[in-house]
Amino acid sequence: MTKTELISAVAEKTEFTKKNAEAAVNAVVTAITEALVSGEKVSIVGFGTFEVRDRKEKKVLNPQTKQMMTAPASKAPAFKAGQALKSAVNK
Repeated sequence: MTKTELISAVAEKTEFTKKNAEAAVNAVVTAITEALVSGEKVSIVGFGTFEVRDRKEKKVLNPQTKQMMTAPASKAPAFKAGQALKSAVNK
């Protein structure tokens, strides 16, 4: 599902106009992004948890030169599905 399809689905389920549904979807995405940037977890009961995880520095192989190089430490957004979502998917 693309963002456009998500907006259409939200508009259909809530009887919002597509413009209002797009504003709602964008507001949710922005709120989650801002929380993650500030280091907070975002938990949506029954759906899942968004969080930022630290990745350690590691040695990797450059596929072009076949030489080992060091990938720097970084942060990565992560999502862990909640039990209700897992159950719905596995039904």
